[in-house]
Amino acid sequence: MQTASTNICERMGCFQELSEFKRSTMIGYHLCNKSIREIYLLLNILRSTVSGIITKWKQLGTTATQPPSGRPRKMTERGQRMLKRIVRRSRQLSAESIAKDLQTLCDLQISTTTVHRELHGRGFHGQAAASRPYITKRNAKRRMQWCKAHRHWTLEQWRQVLWSDESRFSV
Repeated sequence: MQTASTNICERMGCFQELSEFKRSTMIGYHLCNKSIREIYLLLNILRSTVSGIITKWKQLGTTATQPPSGRPRKMTERGQRMLKRIVRRSRQLSAESIAKDLQTLCDLQISTTTVHRELHGRGFHGQAAASRPYITKRNAKRRMQWCKAHRHWTLEQWRQVLWSDESRFSV
């Protein structure tokens, strides 16, 4: 026989939905004149849960649970997997183009806002690409020549150079 001091999450799991079989078993024990204490110790379920289910059964005549409140999610598990696959394939797609891809591939009528929300939930966040200077082959060759021509400069010669990235100019 277990004591009431057993860890709640070990016994039942935090916020776990009880099966129809367990609820029916509780009612069966209640009809056999078992006390609430005996029932929760036998089934290893919280006393308040047992008491609530028995009270609900007495009032409504059923132990069925109510459907979850709120609007059902638009994205199915299949759609979420497809979204992840699309983003992994090409990280530079916009949410609008991803939404169009999902509409054609999964027959989901989904908005760009929903795509944003799902991507953020999965840890994908948009960032602006780092701007890099466009260097042509000709420009790269000139840069290399300049570097080779100035590699023997002394520290004093380098101090005479005006570095434009460190200075601010106002016209």
